[in-house]
Amino acid sequence: MCDFCTKHGDGKIWYKNAKNYARDLMEDLRRRQYIHDFLESTIGAGISSLGRLETIYRKKKNLPARLVKAMVDKARDEHFGQVVPIEDIRTIVGGAETVVRMPCACRWAAEKKEKRCCYSVSYSPETWWRGLDMSYFGKAPAEGFESLSGAEAIAQMEVLGREGAVHTIWTMITPFIGAICNCTNRECLGLRTLALEVETLARGEYVAMVNRNLCNGCGLCEDACQFEAISSRMMDGGETVAFVQHQKCYGCGLCRHHCPQGALALIEM
Repeated sequence: MCDFCTKHGDGKIWYKNAKNYARDLMEDLRRRQYIHDFLESTIGAGISSLGRLETIYRKKKNLPARLVKAMVDKARDEHFGQVVPIEDIRTIVGGAETVVRMPCACRWAAEKKEKRCCYSVSYSPETWWRGLDMSYFGKAPAEGFESLSGAEAIAQMEVLGREGAVHTIWTMITPFIGAICNCTNRECLGLRTLALEVETLARGEYVAMVNRNLCNGCGLCEDACQFEAISSRMMDGGETVAFVQHQKCYGCGLCRHHCPQGALALIEM
């Protein structure tokens, strides 16, 4: 269990804690203002500054420690995420009272392209997304949202996963849980910061494990891993098999979709 779970999980994984979806958290004035300004002040400004940070990182191979700490502390307080496998997504969404699909703000900020791969989940009829300023997307306040059943949302996210999207869950002023995002390390603001050694989202509660009796060393899982956690290793008998570096693995489980032998599984840490 990660330290974020220890603080916000009430003895359990934080994103499975119903208190973190509670209606009373939505009524906090700071959170309501944060949600209203979120698209512009958090995502828009974040994408803008990320380009400068990536330039610095390429030149110096690291960012100043003080800056990294400030970024991580701010994320943990306001908008922090964790990688979540599809099995836990099914549990979270299956128990939600309302599910709404909305445009991905990261993709819009980076490319001005709309792709609806973010999902608001709520365990009450009230939903936080009503406070978003949708003029960010050039839309009226009520535009851009699709109400879905839990089963519909799960089915859509299963497809996104097979297409290579990492499932993550995010707070809107911690510990209130706002949304599930399904994105890649090319578009997602949080995933892109990991490449700068800034952890604005936590590793999952699981790691991938290879069954060497099934693995044929094809390398498809290595190509698919967005965290560079899988490599090929030659065994004593001369055969090549996949090897998972657990210190790099984020437990997304996407490697399983690309293994024709069924040699990969997730295990709880």
